[in-house]
Formats: sequence, structure tokens, C-alpha cells
Amino acid sequence: MLTINVAVLLTVIVILRLRRRTQSRSRNDEKLTVLIVLALGVLIAPTAVGHGILDFLTQLANGFSRAGQ
Repeated sequence: MLTINVAVLLTVIVILRLRRRTQSRSRNDEKLTVLIVLALGVLIAPTAVGHGILDFLTQLANGFSRAGQ
């Protein structure tokens, strides 16, 4: 039996969609990409990977705010 992690599947879909040329995308296509990315964020957020990404972005933002002072 094959099980597919939905977050991994959405990650692959996002990567494939973002590799396409920007000029060839319609407004509906861009909206669909945004919805897929939001769904991926909801799936990743409560996991250890999501917490690691949040910690990294927090440290990055703190570094930028200290550099600006």
C-alpha cells in the first residue's frame, strides 16, 4: 500500500507551478497557486519542520531589525 504525504505532494505541485514562466499565468492560475501555498502552510505549521521554519524566520527578522538600528 502506498501512502502519500499531502504536504510533500503540495510541495511538489508548488515547485512545478512556480517554475513556469510568469507571463503565461492567468489571474485564476495565480489565485490557485496562492490557495495551494496557503494549504501547504496550514499543513506544515503544526509540525517540527514548521516550528523550525518559524524559528529561522524569527531569528532572521531579529537580525534585520538589529542591523537597522
